[in-house]
Amino acid sequence: MDGQVIAAGFAASLATGIATGVGALPLFFIRRLSDKLEDVLLGFAAGVMLAASFFSLIIPGIEAAEAAGSKTGAVLIVIAALTLGAAVMWLIHDYAPHEHAALGLDGPHQARLRRIWLFIIAITLHNVPEGLAVGVGFGSGDVANGIKVATGIGLQNMPEGLAVAASVLGLGYAKWKAVLIALGSGMVEPVAGLIGATAVTIAEPLLPWGLGFAAGAMLFIVNHEIIPETHRKGHQNQATVGVLAGLIVMMFLDVTLG
Repeated sequence: MDGQVIAAGFAASLATGIATGVGALPLFFIRRLSDKLEDVLLGFAAGVMLAASFFSLIIPGIEAAEAAGSKTGAVLIVIAALTLGAAVMWLIHDYAPHEHAALGLDGPHQARLRRIWLFIIAITLHNVPEGLAVGVGFGSGDVANGIKVATGIGLQNMPEGLAVAASVLGLGYAKWKAVLIALGSGMVEPVAGLIGATAVTIAEPLLPWGLGFAAGAMLFIVNHEIIPETHRKGHQNQATVGVLAGLIVMMFLDVTLG
């Protein structure tokens, strides 16, 4: 049974990773993705991640920890895990060279890496916590919650993939290369998903820690990377609509699939 759960978590996170490349396919049929639409799509992705952090990670994490102890202890466990997840992403952000689409180069040793690899590293930072969240969702044994998380992440990966590919295209790369880069960036998700599903399946007490860690990592990425990126070109109102749309979609999935 544990093997089936782990396999399901891996397969679901693989599907969400592929969705990143699928979302980039419309790039072949359009000349250019407008800055406004790009910000709306990224806002939608941020909204889904925000909703998933609370509805599918933090709340289930508290419930899982509460089953083995007090309410106060359960909340403290998830708070500690959330803080750890955000701290790890903070360290990765500070020490891994990467590039923001609008903000430019960031991190040490930028000159040693080609710009395209800087983009790939930045995209990977976005996708690691997403894959981890899907894997942990299935590893908990709650298949409905795992499907809900995977569906939400897959939905937000498609517009995110399109936005990422459009950003890479803006650097002068061919469309097929931009699509392949978007797809490749999503392939980190099944790796993270396999790790998350395996860890919480083998050691059940790790479940609230895994859920909280994934939530903290996602919240850091949303607040530190995605939302600021959508506000740099004066489209913050449209981006906010995208955030609300993403949150509403994920909330609907939580109710209907939960």
